[in-house]
Amino acid sequence: MEKEVQREFIYCSGAATEVLKVGSSHLSGRDVLFLIIPGNPGMVEFYRSFMQTLHSLLGLPVWAVSHAGHCAPPDSMDIVEGRTSFSFRLSSQLRPENQVVSPCGSDASAAAKRDVFGLDGQVQHKLAFLHQHVPRGTALVLVGHSIGCYMILEMMRRDPELKVLKAVLLFPTIERMAQSPQGKVMTPLMCQLRYLLYLPLFLLSLLPHGVMARLVRLMFSSIPDLDPCVLQPSVEMLGSGDCPVNALYLGGQEMRMVLERDNVTIQKNLDKLLFYYGVSDHWCPVTYFQDIRRDFPHGDFRLCEKGIRHAFVLDAGRDVAQMVAEWTRGSLRG
Repeated sequence: MEKEVQREFIYCSGAATEVLKVGSSHLSGRDVLFLIIPGNPGMVEFYRSFMQTLHSLLGLPVWAVSHAGHCAPPDSMDIVEGRTSFSFRLSSQLRPENQVVSPCGSDASAAAKRDVFGLDGQVQHKLAFLHQHVPRGTALVLVGHSIGCYMILEMMRRDPELKVLKAVLLFPTIERMAQSPQGKVMTPLMCQLRYLLYLPLFLLSLLPHGVMARLVRLMFSSIPDLDPCVLQPSVEMLGSGDCPVNALYLGGQEMRMVLERDNVTIQKNLDKLLFYYGVSDHWCPVTYFQDIRRDFPHGDFRLCEKGIRHAFVLDAGRDVAQMVAEWTRGSLRG
């Protein structure tokens, strides 16, 4: 029987944040916590089946924290604490792309100064979540997906005192994103043409729920083994208006800022890192796998030859969870 998933909405760094928890929802500081850092869009509900399977195999608490502003919060919450979401979003997203983020706070003005929806702000957002909601002595197994892998490396670089037992980086986008096959297609869309998409996204959000649900099913109709858990969060994301806009904004920063691989952080933490690349992944192509394995011959680099897609949560979340459980068992006792 699958463990019940607890769904919580909080403000973190001044932005609406969704947290999913499977297993214990309260930590003592002596626990081992699996923490999922999602890709983009950072909707944690996409990872529900993955999390439930991981917990059922290991019996340990598995949490996932959304990206700031990538969840559709309840009606009692705004996307940004104390500020109308649309006006905040436009003003914050016109800030410089490479703005340095300051320490965590909770109000809307502080969120704006930190550009919380940007790439740097999202990294600080995850560190703020750890500092505020996870006891400092908790041993961590960090599981990143796509841009979540970049965030994990940044978290380990910025806070080397984090007690990380293992970091599993699934389909990692940690370098040369704009130069990847998919990046070459998406960079103009997310960097130069992003604002042209705002009106269509707003109009889409006005559609009735039933119509939206049918559109989502049509969008995923080519995936025969689609995990039904992804349908409702997809409807919520498109219906919110804010989530896809914030995802586009983050994507544009990814194209501009994820350039050279952080070899220093990788070398310092090589014994804790496991990288999992896909053979036909258009975001992190096999040539990137070959390059990093050549540069770090003693690292743990694995290549997926099973045809699992980059967005594995759509149809292979349980399969990937089984692999992650196998890879991490040896690290759980230190």
